[in-house]
Amino acid sequence: MSRFGQIFLPLSMGIVLLLTLSLSAQEQNVRESKRNLGRPFDLTTSHSPIDISSDTAEGDQKQNLFTFKGNVVAKQDDITLYANLLTIQYDSERKGIKSVVATGNVKMVQQDRRATGQKVTFFQEGNRVVLEGNAVVRDGDNVIRGERVTYYIDEERSVVEGGNNSRVSSTITPSKKE
Repeated sequence: MSRFGQIFLPLSMGIVLLLTLSLSAQEQNVRESKRNLGRPFDLTTSHSPIDISSDTAEGDQKQNLFTFKGNVVAKQDDITLYANLLTIQYDSERKGIKSVVATGNVKMVQQDRRATGQKVTFFQEGNRVVLEGNAVVRDGDNVIRGERVTYYIDEERSVVEGGNNSRVSSTITPSKKE
């Protein structure tokens, strides 16, 4: 797998996991869909190509940074990430990714799941994904809103926090029995 594939796969898997967080009455369906994805953040599970387009791209080997700027669109399989800026920070000692950060009008889409905010960060250490800045996560008709959504991957646990002048709000739509 290419070095860039090793970078984008954790981000895209983080997006998949973040988008499946609706805290809805359909929790069993979400668990089943996660199980079908394979081991989250296993860098060997997907060899799909990653397409990233932006107005500019810049690599800084001294700072261990790679940055995509302006109208960033990153796609892998059925996942699409939109942002103004995408920055990848490498850990040169461990020869891996330290963090991946997308900022500015962040939107992540996979089928009928969508997450929006001003910043999303994937932290390799601690295996967590943080969506910040008027964070909204939608899964079908289910919606949860807060200032920050943190997903702890290994624990399969999320925390949604309100802001200074706002509380967490959610809309949960019970599943229809056939």
